[in-house]
Amino acid sequence: QVRLVESGGGLVQAGGSLRLSCAASGRTINYYAVGWFRQAPGKEREFVAVISWSGGKLDYADSVKGRFTISRDNAKNTVYLQMNSLKPEDTAVYYCAAERSNTVYQDVTDYGYWGQGTQVTVSS
Repeated sequence: QVRLVESGGGLVQAGGSLRLSCAASGRTINYYAVGWFRQAPGKEREFVAVISWSGGKLDYADSVKGRFTISRDNAKNTVYLQMNSLKPEDTAVYYCAAERSNTVYQDVTDYGYWGQGTQVTVSS
């Protein structure tokens, strides 16, 4: 069983930065792809970024390309999402998810393990 805990969310002004962390426990996520998703009020959960277990495959939603960077530290069993140049439309609850695979998935149904989420609010 993999337990995921997100942290690092908060309130930031437009143009600012935040770094989210997704810490795993229960077992190593070295062989898990890990994705970040977000859900704004009244909207469906959407894909943000994903990293393969090796770190060699990355993918981003078009809306965050060039602004967000996903990375992982397998020694710390943690995946990060560096978010720069934040916009009010980035406001959402951000979730990390994991699946034992080296494939980079973009669909919520492809992930078996989820965290509880961390709120990110970007003020204009």
